[in-house]
Amino acid sequence: MHWRRMRMAGHVSDAVIRRLPGYYRHLRELESAGVEQISSQELGERMHLTPSQIRQDINCFGGFGRQGYGYKVSDLKMHIGEILGLDREHTEIIVGAGNIGCAIAKYPTFQREGFRPLAMFDNDPEKIGVPVGDIPVYSMEEMPNFLKENMPDIAVLALPRRVAQEALDKLYACGIRAVWNFAPTDLTHPDDMLVVNVHLTDSLQTLTYHMAHRNEENSK
Repeated sequence: MHWRRMRMAGHVSDAVIRRLPGYYRHLRELESAGVEQISSQELGERMHLTPSQIRQDINCFGGFGRQGYGYKVSDLKMHIGEILGLDREHTEIIVGAGNIGCAIAKYPTFQREGFRPLAMFDNDPEKIGVPVGDIPVYSMEEMPNFLKENMPDIAVLALPRRVAQEALDKLYACGIRAVWNFAPTDLTHPDDMLVVNVHLTDSLQTLTYHMAHRNEENSK
């Protein structure tokens, strides 16, 4: 068994998992800038974390640094990429060819990171048959037959609230077990289906909360 799978078999907190993409992003930037090694202190300053937190997070998956030397940037980036499952390509379909679906389809970073869209699906006759970039757009009715021949790793759900649950149920029936949900609602799903919700307004409302309370503090 691969070392990563051995480590992941144990419990890793959701907080640590949420920080992993940040580690990967910063390490990729450092590698691109030609930085060869970095200490937990320096990495913590970039990520606004304590050196102790950095070491604890990384030690959840094994020891990759050396005391007095720090971490080799390229090695740590590679290991965290493996932990995140980025050492292989992930295929995906995008359900919904509206603004969000098309933005995801056209975002070049996703494909550079190994996320390859196979197709998009929509019910709008004006969108069906019109590729988004080089990604074909099919009708929702064609999705079950497409998935019989082209089962992706991930389905991206970019539909309005009123039709999202029905689409998720159809995806599950077709064999999809991992969904990135951009519909503005939390969907009901079986335990063996992984669903990550991305509610775009949540982070904006978090920002307005901090703005409002900062203004209150400044007015005292």
